[in-house]
Amino acid sequence: MNLTISGHHLEVTPALREYVLTKLERVTRHFDQVVDVNVLLTVEKQKEKERRQRAEVTLRVKGRDIFVEHANEDLYAAIDQLMDKLDRQVVRHKDRTQNHHHASAKRLDLGTT
Repeated sequence: MNLTISGHHLEVTPALREYVLTKLERVTRHFDQVVDVNVLLTVEKQKEKERRQRAEVTLRVKGRDIFVEHANEDLYAAIDQLMDKLDRQVVRHKDRTQNHHHASAKRLDLGTT
């Protein structure tokens, strides 16, 4: 798995990097076929009073790219909520890719005579 964590108008500190890594472990626990992960942490200065912290992730899995973003006043809260969204999308993708076709009861050969 290739992991890239970058910051825009923000220096990615080792503590912030470690926080993102621990949160990503939850996603990789559900789905181990992750090829590439790009995390972008941004501080937007829309107004001086209100500084928005935004986190976004592009997760490349076999056959699909999953993109999630979330903004909040606190960067750690944005990362938490982002990982919740990402976890739900990964579980949904995993559920869709699994084979759910079962043999019907009529087609099973039970050896009735």
